[in-house]
Amino acid sequence: MRSYSQLFRTREFTPLFLSACLRTAASTVSGLALGTLVYRATQSPLLTALSMFGPSLAQVVGATTMLSAADRLPPRATVTGIALLFALGTAAMAIPGLPVWTVFALLLTLGLIQSCGGGVQWGLLNEILAKEGYLLGRSVFNMMNGLAQITGYAAGGVLVALLSPRLTLLLAAGLYLASALAARLGLTRRAPRATGRPSIARTWHTNARLFSSPERRTLYLLLWVPNGLVVGCESLYVSYAPSRAGVLFAFAAFGMFLGDVTTGRLLPPRVRARLGIPFLLLLASPYLLFALHPGVGVAVACVTLASAGFGSSLIQQERLVALIPDDLSGHALGLHSAGMLTMQGVSAALAGGVAQLTSPATAMTVMAAASITVTLTLAPSLRRNRDRGGERGPRRSVGRSRGVGRSRSVGRSRGVGRLRNRPVTPDRQHGEPSTPTPSRSQVNSP
Repeated sequence: MRSYSQLFRTREFTPLFLSACLRTAASTVSGLALGTLVYRATQSPLLTALSMFGPSLAQVVGATTMLSAADRLPPRATVTGIALLFALGTAAMAIPGLPVWTVFALLLTLGLIQSCGGGVQWGLLNEILAKEGYLLGRSVFNMMNGLAQITGYAAGGVLVALLSPRLTLLLAAGLYLASALAARLGLTRRAPRATGRPSIARTWHTNARLFSSPERRTLYLLLWVPNGLVVGCESLYVSYAPSRAGVLFAFAAFGMFLGDVTTGRLLPPRVRARLGIPFLLLLASPYLLFALHPGVGVAVACVTLASAGFGSSLIQQERLVALIPDDLSGHALGLHSAGMLTMQGVSAALAGGVAQLTSPATAMTVMAAASITVTLTLAPSLRRNRDRGGERGPRRSVGRSRGVGRSRSVGRSRGVGRLRNRPVTPDRQHGEPSTPTPSRSQVNSP
């Protein structure tokens, strides 16, 4: 799959894309409104950062207990149900006089619910497009996230100013409802990718299996830690420039959009494969200038340039997808999503704590320096693992992909033994409805 037009001609891609777009817009609008509410009530950079990114901390609980469900739940019902629950939770946070601790309890509950949502969504995307189309499809989702965040933060800033944070939260709840409707009406009913009942033991076993490969382990760390530390910088936009936070968020999303377009569509594969580490360094380096407490104009330029470095995640995801078995795609991609969001929550807490003791600008500089340090520490390990295993690149698919079927892989995947692919039943190959057997995230982001 080589073009965007082919993607949107693929059955089920468009409704999944539309549902995710509405959900991202709802998340950005509600996040800015909630951060503004908490900052007005507490004047605390730490609590403000946690209100916007803290729910991601719940992802670690889901990643260690619930993630085996990502391949064992019916995708359409799960995507629809999660959007509905987010609509209800967001509307509840708009209730006047709601205590701050209740708001955080709701946020953590929603974060726990979302912990397997990323695995369901990305596993379904991998099933709809097959592995050779996953990178292009994921790049479109990332670009959509950038555009939806630009629109969402800009619109959220206007709505908060013209209406109120609480009314803005209600509008965000409406967007979540629209997302649930798009998924319910546009997606076909599919059987889960794996059989058996989800369990904590199965989750731990599969996590250990995925981490048994040194290269996969390094890729996960690169996807989680450097990016998460930079999101800690972003969590301080409201504290750094309360009246211009929406502008900073919007231009950061614009920079991410540019990076994803360049990485997913413009760079040749051989060039792209060499730019993972340089893009991670680009992601953090401009934030070092915040040590000089720049004005809003310079700050906007810094965050735009830095956010182009988020294209690094596409490069690492492409390699990761090539190293995972088909029947664990939801779990493996959900582990990436859950770990990424968990690290974002941890980083938001760390950044807020440092800002509480020093200043938002100082905290941004510290988090950027930490991101650069982690990247430079992991880079040699990634090179060694690839040299040891050989530069094999993505596994080849046998036969033609029909857009929704699963590619059949050959060869051996390091650390997981020989892959045994189950035959694709006719209804799944052609995307027709099937009866689920008994018994996802980003950002991202989200």
